[in-house]
Amino acid sequence: MKEYPMRKLISAFKVSLDLKFQGPGDYADWVPAWSEDYDLGDSIDACVLGGAMYRGYEGYWSAMRTNPAAPSPMTGTVATADELKWAERIPDLPHYVLTRTMTESQWPNTRFLNDIDRITELKQQAGKNIYLMGGGAMFRRLMAEGLVDELRLIVYPIAAGGTNDLFTHDASRQPFRLLNAKRLDDGLMRLDYAVAR
Repeated sequence: MKEYPMRKLISAFKVSLDLKFQGPGDYADWVPAWSEDYDLGDSIDACVLGGAMYRGYEGYWSAMRTNPAAPSPMTGTVATADELKWAERIPDLPHYVLTRTMTESQWPNTRFLNDIDRITELKQQAGKNIYLMGGGAMFRRLMAEGLVDELRLIVYPIAAGGTNDLFTHDASRQPFRLLNAKRLDDGLMRLDYAVAR
C-alpha cells in the first residue's frame, strides 16, 4: 500500500463546564444548535462516528434537509443558518461508522467498519483530516488507542451533572498542548488542543 502523510483525526465536542458531553437525560440540552462551529471547514473530507450515534445523526440531518423550516424533534427549534449549511454538506462527505451490527444507510457515502484497525488504515490513506464526531464512548476508545490527534471543545458555562463524562475516572493520564483559545458570545469558550505524544 502506498504511504501518504498521516491524516489527523480531530475530535470535537460541545461540553459543559464539568466536561459532560450529555446531561443526566443523555442529551446536551444546553446546546441550542448542532452546527459545525469548530472551524474544521475545508480541512476535513471524512467523518467517523460510532453506530449508536449514527442512527440518530443520519435521521436528524436528513429531516433538516427535507424540511428545513420544521422544528427539529430533537431540539424543538428551527434550524439555524449554520446548521442548514452543515446539513447540505454532510451527506456528500464520506462517513465511516464503526459498528458490528449496522449494514445499511440512507446516505450513499456511508461505509461500515467492523474493526478499529480500519480507522488506522483510514488515517494512512490520501486525503484531508478526518472529523471524529463521537459519541463519547467512541472518542474514549480511539483516545485509548492513540488514534486521536486533536480535541476541539466549545465549553458552555453550565455544570451539567450526571455521569456522561468526556473522560472517565479510569482513563490513563494524557497530556495535551493548547493550540487555540477563543472567547465566544454568551460566555462560551473555544479550546483547541493537540494530543501530546
